[in-house]
Amino acid sequence: MRYLVSPALMAVITVSARACDLCGCYTPQLNTMPEMEWMNSGWYAAVGEQFTHFGTVQVDGNEVGNPTGQYEDSSITQLVAGYDINSRFALQLSIPVIYREFKRPAGFAIDRGSESGLGDMSLLLKTVGFKYSSGARRSFEVGGKNPVAVEHEPDFTVSAVLLTGIKFPTGNTDRLREEFHEIEVPAAPESGIHGHDLTLGTGSYDGIFGEQTSVRYKNIFIETNMQFTLRGDGDHQYHFANDLLWSAGPGYYFVRTGETIIGLQFVVSGEYKDVDRFRGAKAIDTGITSVFVGPRVVVSRGRWSAELEVDLPAMIDNTALQVVADYRIRGGISFHF
Repeated sequence: MRYLVSPALMAVITVSARACDLCGCYTPQLNTMPEMEWMNSGWYAAVGEQFTHFGTVQVDGNEVGNPTGQYEDSSITQLVAGYDINSRFALQLSIPVIYREFKRPAGFAIDRGSESGLGDMSLLLKTVGFKYSSGARRSFEVGGKNPVAVEHEPDFTVSAVLLTGIKFPTGNTDRLREEFHEIEVPAAPESGIHGHDLTLGTGSYDGIFGEQTSVRYKNIFIETNMQFTLRGDGDHQYHFANDLLWSAGPGYYFVRTGETIIGLQFVVSGEYKDVDRFRGAKAIDTGITSVFVGPRVVVSRGRWSAELEVDLPAMIDNTALQVVADYRIRGGISFHF
């Protein structure tokens, strides 16, 4: 049996930190699955989930006290529908559903609430730019009177997929109106959770550009992923900054048979985003550079594939005062029809 890579088979969760709540696109982790005839074209569907707890207050990258216990819990569920046009091209539509719960100081009072609804939808084109394999072999097994030819997977494979797409302003941006009314109360605790943190959308059409590469030698593999979001003009005179997301890490397949694959990967992921702009001026409490580390488990069986990842912050350097992530949990399940 041969193991190659089609557009839908090269995929990764690229949703990270706070800003990625608005820009990251989940693509199902199908690259662990052995390529069958039914994978050369056809539909696939997936559900991805990311839960992030923001509970640490930092000022310019340094942790400070959190006397009011302010926090934000963010859940983003992405519904994915994709179509493999052929072995080189695939189209994918991602629909995020967002729920956020928060507690923050408002002057000398405490504001508790939640925000939920549809986020910004995105449409991606995945293109296989390069793929190569070597070491494939054929053996013969005796079955009855005649030997049966068995195709074995290549020992070495490498592939690269390009991502291009557009994000649509389908998410509600009413929370951005808070930026017009923020007032600092002298001696009162400062909030690190603002309208730009709670908004469900940016109000802008954004360009998405990325790459996904995978190298495997027998059961050892390395994956790298990068996604850059080029922002357009948003609603309410608020312009989100461009965002760069990346991840990479080695892994090992403990089980890799014709039907079942189980692997473990050590992932290092991160984000870089400059400060946003509001009314033409810099919103100084919006820039971030972060690095997360953690394990990722991938499992596939036939047409099904699933993954689970836990990310812990190794470094977060933010601008001004922000509530930053303590941890995040990401997972997904997909099915190829």
